[in-house]
Amino acid sequence: MPMRRFCIVMLSLLLAAPAFAITQVPEGNRNAEQPGVPGGSARRTAALSTTYENKYRKVLKLLQTDKALRTKIIQTARAYGIAPIHIAGAIVGEHTYNVDAYDRLQTYYVKATSYLGSSFAFKYDGETVDRFVQRPEFAQCASVQESYALWTCRERVWNAKFAGKSVDGTKFPSDRFGAVFFQPFYAGQTFGLGQLNPLTALQMSDLVHRVSGFPKLDAAEPAKVYETIMDPDKTLPYVAATLKKSIDAYRRVGFDISNNPGITATLYNIGQPEARASALKAENAQRRARGEAERLPEENYYGWLVNDRIADLQALF
Repeated sequence: MPMRRFCIVMLSLLLAAPAFAITQVPEGNRNAEQPGVPGGSARRTAALSTTYENKYRKVLKLLQTDKALRTKIIQTARAYGIAPIHIAGAIVGEHTYNVDAYDRLQTYYVKATSYLGSSFAFKYDGETVDRFVQRPEFAQCASVQESYALWTCRERVWNAKFAGKSVDGTKFPSDRFGAVFFQPFYAGQTFGLGQLNPLTALQMSDLVHRVSGFPKLDAAEPAKVYETIMDPDKTLPYVAATLKKSIDAYRRVGFDISNNPGITATLYNIGQPEARASALKAENAQRRARGEAERLPEENYYGWLVNDRIADLQALF
């Protein structure tokens, strides 16, 4: 090979290589026993006179018996460059610990159409979120265009400037941005096969638009947001996009979590993957400075179940 061509090839390889080594997060759980399940999940399950095991079996049966749904999951996962088991894990975790699955996929379609004629707003104390984010505290986000970066920026501002504080005479709850502004009917509200929060859907809007060609979502049109997250054909790309964002966020700080569905399910459950990845990066920098081994990402109770039942989920595909 001529020297000039050799140099060009080597330069291309160097530019394509990551700036640091990537740690492959192994399969399975880091915790020998399942971490504690929040009391809210226990209360919801008790109210339905059922058990986690029964709810798990119900959602697993839906996935096992609905070949069309499995096909949609496979096709969606391929479009977003992830394994289908990540989508299945997120769905199973949500329906085991948060809500009971419907027996048939058709019920989700019926529920989705019920929101088309609904009239409600994403607001707190009479102020809609689209007006709220025009406050001067959000000026740092004004130049951000991409939906994920934009709503993530707004979420950071909420956490720093508003959560638990009094601003302009209004006392704001010490709670998540998504919980305060994006639950117009009742607390803890997520809907659909993927049990998405509307804020998460708004964050993923541009990615889903690029990959799947769906219209972009608007916080000023909440009925369309809810119709989207309730419709299985529309919500699956948002589930996949959310999982993809988590995988990408952790890869940027040196961890490949793509072979551990329990970790991606955990992040799907708790959200804010960018902040959590950055926090883990900072913690590991301190650990290395002390001569300690780095800490791997760990599963919560939700992700622990996914890894514990991995054989069931692998059998689906």
